[in-house]
Amino acid sequence: MQDDYRGPGAAALDPADWRELREQGHRMLDDMFDFLEGIRHRPVWQPPPDEVRKLFTESLPRESGSLADAHRTFMDKILPYASGNAHPGFMGWVQGGGTPVGMLAEMLTAGLNANVGGRNQIPIDVEKQITQWMRELFGFPAQASGLFVTGTSMANLIGVLVARRKVLGAAVREQGVQADERRLTAYASTAAHGCVRQAMDVAGLGQQMLRGIPTDAAGAMNLAALRTAIAADRAAGLQPFLVIGTAGSVDIGAIDDLTAIADIAQREELFFHVDGAFGALAMLAPEIAPRLAGIERADSIAFDFHKWTQVQYDAGFVLVRDGDLHLATFATQERTYLQRAERGLASSSPWPCDLGPDLSRGFRALKTWFTFKVYGAEQLGRVIAHTCALARYLQQRIEAAPELELLAPASLNIVCFRLRGGDAGEAATDALNRELLIAIQESGVAAPSSTLVNGHLAIRAAIFNHRTTTVQIDAMLNAALRFGGALTASAAASTPRQYTA
Repeated sequence: MQDDYRGPGAAALDPADWRELREQGHRMLDDMFDFLEGIRHRPVWQPPPDEVRKLFTESLPRESGSLADAHRTFMDKILPYASGNAHPGFMGWVQGGGTPVGMLAEMLTAGLNANVGGRNQIPIDVEKQITQWMRELFGFPAQASGLFVTGTSMANLIGVLVARRKVLGAAVREQGVQADERRLTAYASTAAHGCVRQAMDVAGLGQQMLRGIPTDAAGAMNLAALRTAIAADRAAGLQPFLVIGTAGSVDIGAIDDLTAIADIAQREELFFHVDGAFGALAMLAPEIAPRLAGIERADSIAFDFHKWTQVQYDAGFVLVRDGDLHLATFATQERTYLQRAERGLASSSPWPCDLGPDLSRGFRALKTWFTFKVYGAEQLGRVIAHTCALARYLQQRIEAAPELELLAPASLNIVCFRLRGGDAGEAATDALNRELLIAIQESGVAAPSSTLVNGHLAIRAAIFNHRTTTVQIDAMLNAALRFGGALTASAAASTPRQYTA
């Protein structure tokens, strides 16, 4: 029996027939289960046809439409032409594959539709529990604070802002950086993600004030160069304030010597932030965690649950050692409708909006909570270790293939390689591998990406998906060898064309 709430002038968006909606909703849920169950039999990616793209240039709909029709368009015109990161053959970028559990948790989140910017509600306690779990994982003190954000780009920005607040004090929030004569400098390796430089820009400190420290042969920050850069800036009258360590570089997965950087930061009185976008959560894998020694000494850590722990997008996180400093970086004295109370819905201050720039915030914590509660930290750690084992397997296969060249050792779960170009020269070899990369992607067999390693274009296989096995590794490499042989033998190797499995 359904309530009759539709009086004159009613404009509610709930359905007139809940039974019909239930039936359609069950079909939609079953379609997504079917999609995930059969995903291995689909192409990883396929180029969207022009006629499909044209469908999404229509004018604003003025009249009501059918849910069934919208669903049919999704299944036929949207789902087949996504980037494919849910597929076990997706190895292009640092993206997790999601899980059925996470999908269901997202459904619950969407139904609840909670805004977790603040107020007295248990969804915020769920987020606080994730913060507690991360304190335990990283060995942070009880006063450490945590916050869900869109991703590590935002988490790194928050780390920079907290560091800026520590050195410049409360005045920076009212007067800006221009009111202080000190010129602040920060340090990160040249392998650090571009969002670190962007964070310096957004924080008003300037990209040029981030010193790019060269890396060693393993891709980790050169510590002697770091010490030299700090000393040079001090001698020039500048003020070093922040050093950013990388736990899992985006190109090859390298890990900086976090203990040594922590020592330097302590001696030089610098804020120590770790960009651990994916690598930080290797703490869940006992065989890999020792490589992150020193991360427990960080002042803040940025990372993503939507990468190695397979939580649905998006679920970034920042953990800050000094919770009071974190609060002082963002909290404001509210005198309007956001005023806090001792009791009622406006109680339970401080709120998450006091720890970051967002007032409107989705309930990202629920899908993360479900992931840990259902799978457990140990199983998630095994997934992480398995992807690293797959990278070692891929490296061994590359080293055994005379046609291929390994461009960087598999530090964690990222492998960079290329097809040898013989006497063709570096420019021609780069062009050959660029065409090979596209050939693999267009075949639908696998979807690696590219990067530059020591100035050479590399095919980059980032193995993050929990569904990936040696079957997909072999398929990707066999495609590389097959298409590579055809390209090498073809006089028209540079001519773009479509490839099939």
